[in-house]
Amino acid sequence: MTVETAIGRTARLERTTSESSVLVELDLDGTGRSDISTSVPFYDHMLTALAKHSLIDLTVKATGDTHIDAHHTVEDVAISIGEALKTALGNKAGIRRFGEATVPLDEALANAVVDISGRPYLVHSGEPAGQEYHLIGGHFTGSLTRHVFEAITLHAQICLHMTVLGGRDPHHIVEAQFKAFARALRAAVEPDPRVEGIPSTKGAL
Repeated sequence: MTVETAIGRTARLERTTSESSVLVELDLDGTGRSDISTSVPFYDHMLTALAKHSLIDLTVKATGDTHIDAHHTVEDVAISIGEALKTALGNKAGIRRFGEATVPLDEALANAVVDISGRPYLVHSGEPAGQEYHLIGGHFTGSLTRHVFEAITLHAQICLHMTVLGGRDPHHIVEAQFKAFARALRAAVEPDPRVEGIPSTKGAL
C-alpha cells in the first residue's frame, strides 16, 4: 500500500493485492465532487452519495476479481477509503470531532453518529431480518453494507454508531445509511473556529 499526503487535508492511496487494484484520492475540504468506478455499479452509486453529502471530494478507481464475487473489491475499496481518511485528518487539530445525522429515504430512515476518536469501533443495528441476503443491483449483497462500515471505521480509526430506524426497500435501507454516514462525517471532520489544538482532554486522538 502506498499513501501520499499533499498540501491541505488531502490524501492519495494506491493498494494492490492479488484480488484487486485500488486508487483513492480525497480532499476533506472539497465540494462533494466525485469520480467513482469500482466495477460494482451499486457501490459506485453509494460512494457517489457519500462524497456528495459529506462534501469530501472523492476519486475511486478499482478493478478486481468481481467475476468471483464483489466482496474483495468492495472490501479493499473501503479499506483504502479508511486509510485515506486517517491520512487526510492528520493530527486532527481544530476539528469538531463529533457528528450526528438522521437521514430519510422515502420509507427508510437511518441514524449515524461519528466520533473521530482514534479508536476504531462500529455498532451497526436495526436492519430488517433478511436484509443481508438481498442482492442489490445484481452485484452488491446486503451483508456488504456492514462490512464496508467495519473496514472504514477500522482503518480510519473512528467510532461509528449506525442504526437503521425503519425501512422496507433494500436499496433505500442501504442508501439511507450511506447518506447518514456522509452527513455525520461531514460534521465531524469540519474545522471548528472555536477549537484550538486537539479536541480531547488527553491532548491526542
